Amino acid sequence: MTETIESAARDDDRRQPQPQPQTQPHKAHPRRRPRIHRAWIVAAVTFVTIIGGAAFNSLPGLLIDPLHTEFGWSRGEIGLAVSIDMALYGLTAPFAAALMDRFGIRRVVATALTLVAAGALASVWMTASWQLMIYWGLLVGLGTGSMALAFAATVTNRWFVARRGLVTGILTAAGASGQLVFLPLCAWIVDEHGWRPASVTVALAALVVVPFVWLLMRDHPADVGLAPYGGAYVAKPAAARGAARRTVSVLFKAARTGPFWLLAGTFAICGASTNGLIRTHFVPSAHDHGMPITAAASLLAVIGVFDVIGTIFSGWLTDRFDARRLLAVYYALRGISLLFLPMLMAPDVRPPMVFFIVFYGLDWVATVPPTLALCREQYGEDSAIVFGWVLASHQVGAAVVAFLGGVARDVFGSYDVVWYASGALCAVAALMSLVIRRARTAATLVSG
Repeated sequence: MTETIESAARDDDRRQPQPQPQTQPHKAHPRRRPRIHRAWIVAAVTFVTIIGGAAFNSLPGLLIDPLHTEFGWSRGEIGLAVSIDMALYGLTAPFAAALMDRFGIRRVVATALTLVAAGALASVWMTASWQLMIYWGLLVGLGTGSMALAFAATVTNRWFVARRGLVTGILTAAGASGQLVFLPLCAWIVDEHGWRPASVTVALAALVVVPFVWLLMRDHPADVGLAPYGGAYVAKPAAARGAARRTVSVLFKAARTGPFWLLAGTFAICGASTNGLIRTHFVPSAHDHGMPITAAASLLAVIGVFDVIGTIFSGWLTDRFDARRLLAVYYALRGISLLFLPMLMAPDVRPPMVFFIVFYGLDWVATVPPTLALCREQYGEDSAIVFGWVLASHQVGAAVVAFLGGVARDVFGSYDVVWYASGALCAVAALMSLVIRRARTAATLVSG
């Protein structure tokens, strides 16, 4: 049945560039076009994969207090391990995009999921903080980095011509969906059974996804004889050699352009004010004010609900409006909300905090579709790798705040100064977004 569907799709795609008068269509091609284009199946597998890989990202914020209590490690030490994970997550992403060009999506992603599972599982037996940095920082960072947003960008660029903004929003929302699924579950496990069973849970979540990737993922539409969704048939290019060299070369070329630094700078602030700040330090900060860990984790999960809505809507907006202005609005609203957060902390969940969670959730990763659209506009065929480097800056910004946030808590006894500083940085990002110049064509490549 699968071969029949794929053969019918190939016949239909070959007819698309040269439509014929409908004189004898049914006699010449009796087989029907599949109702669902294979691109949507690949996108669905990508969505599930990102959820499985994102399971670990739900864990660090929940474990800061338990690890501090059990081992006596400072919050700065634990924050350093999280910052290594985040930095490697970002720095691996551009190389992962190039490796996908060389070895294929399936091999790279299956290996990445295995690394995440190994790091999460090995942490169960750790006894020293340096082991935390190896297992959480090195192994998990390399694994999650290989399934970062550059993975979503590669899938979107290969499989879609139409609906790219919408698909980018959906795949970006997958990380938030993983947070929605795993945060309450892991919080309950930590509260009832300790942190080790929670770590085993996220390891199993990563391993479960591997068969889906291997059986259902395809590297290119041409592998199944299809055209990209909304486009014409394109032969699969030869495997690109020198993946690392190409990745570095693209960085050097992009670094000679002004838009790259503006995109990297704004996305660094994005990472600082989301993954580095809220995802890592919101739960321990709320716990400082007397809120139970399970309640604080549930609030983060609610952020995940509205993140899905906001990111998909942002993708829809990106297909219709100026991406630079969208970014400016997103960062400005995020900065305003962070300035009010210290006043909203309380022992229980109150309406003002719920309003913040909803508002912040809508804005959480809404910056990704317009940022990716600007990379595509400026750098054309190199856009996935350029976006990988821009994502690296996102994670470096997150890593810095994950570490400094823990240090600030150790020094000042609260997180207030971190919330205010992040709000001010978001205002800077809004201004930077507005000065990104337009490319002369929609597919401008980086010139040597």
